[in-house]
Amino acid sequence: MTEPSTDRRVALKARHRQAIVDAAAALIAETGGLRFTIDDLARRADVSRRTVFNHFASVDDIVAEVFGDVIGTLVASYERESAASPAAPGTDVDGRAVVFGELDRAVRSTDLVAPMAFLTQSLRSHDEHSPAIATVLLRVLDAARGRLAAAVLARHPRADVLDVHLLVNAVVSGVLVLHRHWDAATGAVDDEPSRAVWAALVDRLLDRTGHGFAADHPATT
Repeated sequence: MTEPSTDRRVALKARHRQAIVDAAAALIAETGGLRFTIDDLARRADVSRRTVFNHFASVDDIVAEVFGDVIGTLVASYERESAASPAAPGTDVDGRAVVFGELDRAVRSTDLVAPMAFLTQSLRSHDEHSPAIATVLLRVLDAARGRLAAAVLARHPRADVLDVHLLVNAVVSGVLVLHRHWDAATGAVDDEPSRAVWAALVDRLLDRTGHGFAADHPATT
C-alpha cells in the first residue's frame, strides 16, 4: 500500500523540480538575465519559496540545470552522428580513431554558440565581475562530460575505458578553454562573425586533440 504513495511523492517531486527549471528558463529569457527574485521564480513555477530551496541550494544550481539541459544536446548530437556514420568494414569499431571521429562530428554539428552566448550574457547582466560564468559553465560541462562518456561506452562496450574518459575529458575541457578565448574575442554575442571565431577555435581544439587519439596504436605501459 505504501508503494503507490511513494511513487506519487517521487512523481510530484520531479514535477516540482522541472517546473522550477522551466520557470527559471522562461524568466531568464524574459528579463534578459537573472533579473528576478526567488519569489518571482516560485510564483512562476506555482510552488512555495521553501519548495524551491528544497530542490536547489542556490540560484547558481538552478541556472546550471537550465543550461545543462541546453548544452546536453551535445550527447544527442553524438548519438545521432555516430549512428549516421558507421565505421568502414574491417575497421576496429571500438578503436580510438572511430571514437574520436564520432566525437569530432558531434562537436562540430552541435550549436554551442547559442546556449553559451545566452548563458554568458545572462550571468554577466547579473554581475559583470562575478566568477559565476566560469563556475556555472564548468558545472554544466562537467555533467555533460559524464553523460557523453556513458554514451560512448554504451555504443562501444569493448573500447578502452580509460581512453574514452581521457578523450571525452580532453574535448569537453577544451570547450571550456575555447569559451574563454571566444568570449574575449567576441563579447559572447551570437552572430555570424562570432560563430566564425568559434568554428575556428573548434578546428584547433579537434586538430590538437586528434593527434593523440585519431590514430590507433598500442598503448604504452
